[in-house]
Amino acid sequence: MSEAMAKDPASLRTGWTTGACATAAAKAAAMALFDGVFPDRVRIGLPRGGDAQFALAGSASGQDWAEASIIKDAGDDPDVTHLATITTRVALGPSGIRFFAGSGVGTVTKPGLPIPPGEPAINPVPREMISGVLREVAHARGEAADFDVTISVPGGAELALKTWNPRLGIEGGISILGTTGIVRPFSCAAWIASIHRGIDVVRANGLTHVVGTTGSTSERLVQELYELPEIAYLDMGDFVGGLLKYLRQHPVRRLTIAGGIGKMSKLGQGALDLHSGRSQVDFARLAEMAGAAGPEVATANTALQALEIAGVPLAEKVAEAAEETICATLRGAPVSVETIVINRRGSLLARRPFT
Repeated sequence: MSEAMAKDPASLRTGWTTGACATAAAKAAAMALFDGVFPDRVRIGLPRGGDAQFALAGSASGQDWAEASIIKDAGDDPDVTHLATITTRVALGPSGIRFFAGSGVGTVTKPGLPIPPGEPAINPVPREMISGVLREVAHARGEAADFDVTISVPGGAELALKTWNPRLGIEGGISILGTTGIVRPFSCAAWIASIHRGIDVVRANGLTHVVGTTGSTSERLVQELYELPEIAYLDMGDFVGGLLKYLRQHPVRRLTIAGGIGKMSKLGQGALDLHSGRSQVDFARLAEMAGAAGPEVATANTALQALEIAGVPLAEKVAEAAEETICATLRGAPVSVETIVINRRGSLLARRPFT
């Protein structure tokens, strides 16, 4: 466990989203464009109230353009973009405010995301934040807010490989994100939002089968069973509740849920957050499923040990119980459900057919 995770959540530092950093950099660049000098620090308002102040990490200017850089501080959140450099170039444009993807910022290529294909992966709220500060700076100086805005993130293409972007059809780099401007440590909001966007992309591309897996091992097994496009596979991790509740409102015809015996046991016991810190295996319940092996299973230390004691019949009971939890959570949504339980080596232990 990391030092940050071991702390009291109330003591963890919040951080700033890529969108907030890009906005601050845009404001500093626009000020330099008109005034000929960069501020040492820049303050911006946040979408839900309050403000934030940022120090510049770099700056440059030329004929009719200026750019500023901010080092993203994600606080105590294990964000892949922590300490990334967010650079926003503001140039005088022909009319209105236009956005462009610089090096390390992705481009949307598939429908279903908040930004249409062909556009830079700069989400709506960051666009609104940036447009707001640019209008503020321009109008305070009696100028028109006609700008071309280019956001770059050195190394962003490599960082994007650690995110959902390649699977969502965002090519070439990271996305500029954030709805509040604030990163709250271990809020899991970004992961759950990625699951939701993954479902949106699946639906927009006309797919009728999605796969939610707890990790790469279970995903590889399902890939051997079905020839589905990459976008059909949703790495839900521990957040099966985030997946199921969104599918309840945005259904897809078929859903496969696959995972190891431990996480699937917790799902079968009604847990919708499968993280070890937020749900535990109920060995008394496993003992009930294990029949004659129940008394020994009740004293097991792990779900894997329970499986070693009771064998495949226990995995079959777990798959059935997981199906019941999934269907109860979907609340009658038109989704046919399949559950799969695997062992540590990635081999299939149990598979419930589609309901």
